Amino acid sequence: MTAPSLPTPTLLAEQAAWLASARGRLLRRISVARRRQILDLGAGYGAVTGELVRRGGGTVVALDRELTAVSHTPALNVNGDALHLPFKNESFDLVFCQCVLLWVADLATAVAEIQRVLEPGGIFIALEPDYAGMIEYPPEIAARDLWLAALARAGAEPEIGRKLPGVLAAEGFDVRVDLLESVERPSLTRFDFLRALPLTPNEQVALASAEAHAQKLTGDWAQLAHLPFCLVTAKRP
Repeated sequence: MTAPSLPTPTLLAEQAAWLASARGRLLRRISVARRRQILDLGAGYGAVTGELVRRGGGTVVALDRELTAVSHTPALNVNGDALHLPFKNESFDLVFCQCVLLWVADLATAVAEIQRVLEPGGIFIALEPDYAGMIEYPPEIAARDLWLAALARAGAEPEIGRKLPGVLAAEGFDVRVDLLESVERPSLTRFDFLRALPLTPNEQVALASAEAHAQKLTGDWAQLAHLPFCLVTAKRP
């Protein structure tokens, strides 16, 4: 199966901004300023890379499988795949990723590669969604089933958030899982992300209906659309 293309830089920047508070908490907790060698795994267009460069205490390497994307990041740019990381053993003391393992075909292999390139005591941080746990109200705006079907069709793992901690623990990582601190008022941008996925004609009609209903709900908290994220911090022994 052909790997899906990245969302646009604008969409990725909005996603990064939405997760900024949660990401900041994780990075502060692991003292990012003291990290000497940082890998931004699946960096894309560098929506988070600049933050890692500013806050980190050493070299930041941005890796993505799309070379034209990663060439835009403010770091040392490397073209590569999470299943075959092009680095020596114990090269990094922090590996970071956000909405990346969702798209990895073999999670166990990716985790083993992350463990290989981390030095003992190194930290892996991942912010990954769990689409099966979506909360949506009223029913007319619900798109959970569309997300699950389209992501699976595109080769993604919609329940990556709930599955990742167990895979990390099985590899010997010391794992901590946090959740988002609050539920934010939903953005219509979520439909732009969904529209970029492979949808059947019937799903396109259902998406248009859900979006139209969402656009009509203008009062504060007239609608609720929350995507749970598992905020994972894992330490290599």
